[in-house]
Amino acid sequence: MNDEEKTQSVWSQAIPMKEQWHIFKRLLTFFMAYKYQILVAIFGAFFVSVINMLLPYGLQYFLDHFLLKQSITVQIILYAGFLYALGSLLKAILQFVYEYYFAVGAEYSLEKVRKKLYRKLHKLGMRYFDQTPAGSIVSRVTNDTMTLSNFLTVLNSTIMAIFSVITALVAMFATNTVAGWLMLIFLPIMFLIMALYSKMSSKLYRNYREQLSRINTNLNESIEGVSVIQQFSQQGRMTDLFEDENGGLMQTRFNMIKMNSLLLSPLTSMLYSLALAVALMYFGFPLQETFVPAGVVYAFSQYISQLFNPIATLMDQMTLFQDGIVAGKRIFAILDNTEYEPKQDAVKGLTISKGKIEFKHVSFSYDGKHEILHDINFTVNPGETLGIVGHTGSGKSSIINVMMRFYEFHKGQILIDGVDIKKYPKEELRKKLGLVLQEPFMFYGDIASNIRLYNDKITDSQVKEAAKAVQADEFIEKMPDKYHAKVIEGGSELSQGERQLISFARTLVTDPKILVLDEATANVDTETETLIQEGLKKLRQGRTTLAIAHRLSTIVDADQIIVLDKGRIIEKGTHEQLLAKKGYYYNLYTLQNNKNEK
Repeated sequence: MNDEEKTQSVWSQAIPMKEQWHIFKRLLTFFMAYKYQILVAIFGAFFVSVINMLLPYGLQYFLDHFLLKQSITVQIILYAGFLYALGSLLKAILQFVYEYYFAVGAEYSLEKVRKKLYRKLHKLGMRYFDQTPAGSIVSRVTNDTMTLSNFLTVLNSTIMAIFSVITALVAMFATNTVAGWLMLIFLPIMFLIMALYSKMSSKLYRNYREQLSRINTNLNESIEGVSVIQQFSQQGRMTDLFEDENGGLMQTRFNMIKMNSLLLSPLTSMLYSLALAVALMYFGFPLQETFVPAGVVYAFSQYISQLFNPIATLMDQMTLFQDGIVAGKRIFAILDNTEYEPKQDAVKGLTISKGKIEFKHVSFSYDGKHEILHDINFTVNPGETLGIVGHTGSGKSSIINVMMRFYEFHKGQILIDGVDIKKYPKEELRKKLGLVLQEPFMFYGDIASNIRLYNDKITDSQVKEAAKAVQADEFIEKMPDKYHAKVIEGGSELSQGERQLISFARTLVTDPKILVLDEATANVDTETETLIQEGLKKLRQGRTTLAIAHRLSTIVDADQIIVLDKGRIIEKGTHEQLLAKKGYYYNLYTLQNNKNEK
């Protein structure tokens, strides 16, 4: 069984009742944080239930003591009508109060869940995002949290149902004890149906949520890769894939509709009608010792309605409950994830002042089984430049990943300024280590905000100085709005070279002590590369630089170059020394030069 089949088999299983109860209690902890709103809502719901019990009793008293005895007067009718209207008005006010405060508490709870999820995602390590599709994550933060809103609606109905059932039963037994016991028999039947539905529906709702997540993943990939899809004429295949996912989702929805149509409204309506028939048969049974007044029959029928209607409403909302339980399980899967970013054994106040880098016998594995880096050793003195060369998969980016603390390494030691890298506060590492990636990401906004990255401490003059240092000011100044020129999502209106120059400025505006370049000039044209190289010569002064090089011409002036193959350093030296060896580096450099000459 492959991983995909295992995943599907897990999501096709029903959630046990014990686990559902555990998820329910955890979801309540978010809501219980807003006790004031909850208490007001609960008291409002309780008094609404009490009024629902008193109004039929008032009409019963009016019918049996005045109307049937023909002792009624206009004054009594007006008085009874006024009391009933006052009770209805008070009920409406209390109903508004409890529904309003419950809704306010629910919205605060949803806000808290989203914040907690978002913060958790930013604490998770890169490994989690390597293994989880972006569409699935988006689905959990958006769709699943919105589902909790409906789940809290069920909680609202549950509170109202509990009070209604209690007050209705109290009123029934106070009106007629035997009839009250007859009605009590129907409650276990209702609860049995609810338990049966909960068990059967959890399987379908888990499957539904997973299919919805896969559709979001499909959409995310289709939108991000639309240029590739069109370039290779894959529209038909992607459409077929989406239709398959969408068809599976629709079939699951059909199965849910069938089950809901059978176990929800029809059954509860039938039980309500049966209970009403039993009550009427009992009151009208010929062997009754005394005549049952009409008011009693009317009041009791109203109590039956108050007993069954909230439960029927709750049954109709069981779909939302199950959806919320499944959504809660998916949300807690993120909140309980332990794939955290590497922890720092930070020493407060420790700073990076020189920028000396040492790798001592460092080995690293992404999965804990297959080593990517094997016994890596090198030293870069302050202000020097280290070039890192190797074919795809040789471990170049892995060196950067472990030094940036994106992933944890378990063998060896990395030192900066003679101090273990794990001793530095994370904030200090992020401040003093500047990283420029091969594929720069542009945020929606303007050019200045993409350089500043919403850091208010960075002034406009610093933004312009950074842009000028990397030669980005040449194209920025030509734009109509210059530094306030609009940047749409992904920066698609900018060329690859322009995006890379902005990325350089973004890194350098923070004045890092160590500069890390992960094939930063691999995708730019020759003219832009020349501009970048001119800027880098100035920027590398006083900074330690690690440069992963795709084009070897960009590191010919490096103080030291290491050559990687299968995660091991196979050559080390300056450009001239490596050429003199006529080994791997010499062959690679010669091959690139021959291509350029052609």
